[in-house]
Amino acid sequence: MAQFSVNAQRFDPYRNFKFRIKWDGRYVAGISKVGGLKRTTEVVKHREGGDPSSSRKTPGRTEYDAVVLERGITHDLEFHNWTNKVWNYGEGLGAETSLKDFRKDLILEMYNEAGQLVVAWKLYRAWVSEYTPPELDANANAVAIEKIKIENEGFERDDQVVEPLEPTLAG
Repeated sequence: MAQFSVNAQRFDPYRNFKFRIKWDGRYVAGISKVGGLKRTTEVVKHREGGDPSSSRKTPGRTEYDAVVLERGITHDLEFHNWTNKVWNYGEGLGAETSLKDFRKDLILEMYNEAGQLVVAWKLYRAWVSEYTPPELDANANAVAIEKIKIENEGFERDDQVVEPLEPTLAG
């Protein structure tokens, strides 16, 4: 069933600069960039015996690319603690990982210019495969950015999020 826009006055697409990430039921502070939300389905080619001139195509296995999260480093240890669930240097033999709870479901929320939730994606069974501390440069004048690369086993757009009516300015 087609879903029609509630906000018939909106003509412009949404901007990409208002978003938040949530895991374990709370928002993670300071996320400044999210990259790589991508799904790819393999193409399986085959031919019918009686038609040698062309091939047919069917969908094959679907893969989900890793997602990279970037944020300015703070005293918040969310990135570091999650990374340590997969590998914790210095732990004793056989105790380097915690496979009990190293996967998380994430929610990526996007907001319009008025700060209203307009789109959300759910990422499933995500875990950290890479952690990069900030690059330090004494000659720079920039925010120290840390990154994590998150593997996931799928994502979907949350169809419970509907387009809101945008507020009008009182005049």
